Amino acid sequence: MGFIAFLKTQFIVHLLIGFVFVVSGLIINFIQLCTLVLWPINKQFYRRVNCRLAYSLWSQLVMLLEWWSGTECTLFSDEATVSTFGKEHVIIILNHNFEIDFLCGWTMTERFGVLGSSKVLAKRELLYVPLIGWTWYFLEIVFCKRKWEEDRDTVIEGLKRLSDYPEYMWFLLYCEGTRFTETKHRISMEVAESKGLPKLKYHLLPRTKGFTTAVQCLRGTVSAVYDVTLNFRGNKNPSLLGILYGKKYEADMCVRRFPLEDIPQDEKEAANWLHKLYQEKDALQEMYNQEGIFPGKQFKPPRRPWTLLNFLFWATVLLSPLFTFGFGVFASGSPLLILAFLGLVGAASFGVRRLIGVTEIEKGSSYGNQEFKKKE
Repeated sequence: MGFIAFLKTQFIVHLLIGFVFVVSGLIINFIQLCTLVLWPINKQFYRRVNCRLAYSLWSQLVMLLEWWSGTECTLFSDEATVSTFGKEHVIIILNHNFEIDFLCGWTMTERFGVLGSSKVLAKRELLYVPLIGWTWYFLEIVFCKRKWEEDRDTVIEGLKRLSDYPEYMWFLLYCEGTRFTETKHRISMEVAESKGLPKLKYHLLPRTKGFTTAVQCLRGTVSAVYDVTLNFRGNKNPSLLGILYGKKYEADMCVRRFPLEDIPQDEKEAANWLHKLYQEKDALQEMYNQEGIFPGKQFKPPRRPWTLLNFLFWATVLLSPLFTFGFGVFASGSPLLILAFLGLVGAASFGVRRLIGVTEIEKGSSYGNQEFKKKE
């Protein structure tokens, strides 16, 4: 094991990375709070500023994927589709099977210049998660309780508010509503059988309300829907902890572009279109499992230096005073100060671990374990 590889496995290094992310995130959140005064003066300027502030935080996680672990992301698509990336408002549909599927999506948004302006339809519980939810709030992310009767007006209002967004926007939808587990899949397929829908092998039955509403509200704003099917070579099941330990993965993403005018305007027909799309996604996953490759031409967009430079900036700004403070504490010889410092380190470690836990499948929500038994 080389020295760099050894460093990547050390807890103290992970703690320092977590410290930089958490403290820089809190600083960014405070700056975002201050930018609220810009909204009534110049809404579009407020939005542009917050896109860049969000980029400064999210790009630190992208840096871990691209530069720390060296994970490779390969696109399978066609030149016409790839040529549109970063040049139009779009809705993204991504399968939700892996802990780091969002991170693979983020690395693609970064490489095409839309990381700061990327959006998602997120569960409302995330609004209260420091850094993640707080940053999303200032980015006008649409939050929902995943109870359509309560969410309808909120989701419609939030989507319509994005109709004049000044930066190219990729709006991510996890149409399955929750991460894939065997229990959720079994319940989901019971619902599929009861509705006379073809069963899916690798996906949950898509929830159509969010998709059809997004298409209706953003029609005239977004140009297309990008369907993204993600898999990892070697049947790997990567995790954010694995990324933190420097494990390298190889992600393959099959991307298909559907012009929005090709998607039916009628809600029922649009829902049927989505069900058909997921049957095609299932077939793509089956092909990948059998042949180890998706159809289409392979593209490897080059990683950009900005994520690494951004992290190095924050590390320089925050770690220098931390080391000076820590040295002063131990040099003082005061047991009380040393214990307080170690307690702070322990609290920071706990906080970082809790943030990582948000991505873990086994600690994910129970949504879908019973809810699929109810009417959509």
